[in-house]
Amino acid sequence: MTLLTLDKLTVRRGECPVVDAASLSIGTGECVGLIGPNGAGKTTLLRAALGLLPHEGTSSLAQLPARQRAKHAAWMPQSREIAWPVPVERLVALGRLPHGRRPGPADQTAIDSALTRMGLDAFRLRPATELSGGEQARVLIARALAQDTPLLIADEPIAGLDPAAQIDTLQVFADLAAEGHTVLTSLHDLSLAARFCTRLIMMGQGRIEADGAPRDVLTEANLARVFHLSARLIETDHGPLVQPLHRIP
Repeated sequence: MTLLTLDKLTVRRGECPVVDAASLSIGTGECVGLIGPNGAGKTTLLRAALGLLPHEGTSSLAQLPARQRAKHAAWMPQSREIAWPVPVERLVALGRLPHGRRPGPADQTAIDSALTRMGLDAFRLRPATELSGGEQARVLIARALAQDTPLLIADEPIAGLDPAAQIDTLQVFADLAAEGHTVLTSLHDLSLAARFCTRLIMMGQGRIEADGAPRDVLTEANLARVFHLSARLIETDHGPLVQPLHRIP
């Protein structure tokens, strides 16, 4: 089953295309990593796919009515500011709002599952604003998980997390995909992307430059062409390990 289709999606800043005719299709059970250097258009593509930015071309998700879209896809943006000192459990419960009904047992089950997945059971009653930045990031991921949608879209969700929390979060995403959900997430750590994602989409200068299995996308030629990076690729039991060496002028 296809959960997201983009057809020649284009976003312009003035006359300049920030995302240039991007086409892709993402199906059930995939954990897709969106990779590329800063300024490649990753965040813009995700936001346009959700219908949050004006665009040319089509996004199957953006075409849905707002309420139906919220039931189809959960969104975790880069911004992680928590402004109000609400308890963690109540903040995570906001993920249930798109379901539009009075809270019931199914809602509590989704909230409890999200808290447990993100290791937050002990923080349920803590004001979210009293947590560290990394802990707040985990709370916001839990809120997206509580939405319990077929598709989860996350923009740099592991930025700022410690290494163990990065691995835990990506393992949650991989588990979700194994359970039949789909994850589309932008990532900067290429080795972790290769380890936990079933598929990588590489962007450069607004275009999709490569799309496929991690070992097919993370090649020395692609890294040199798109990232301007000389890197050593080391094969391991957990997938290719990318060791950056130096920038290519």
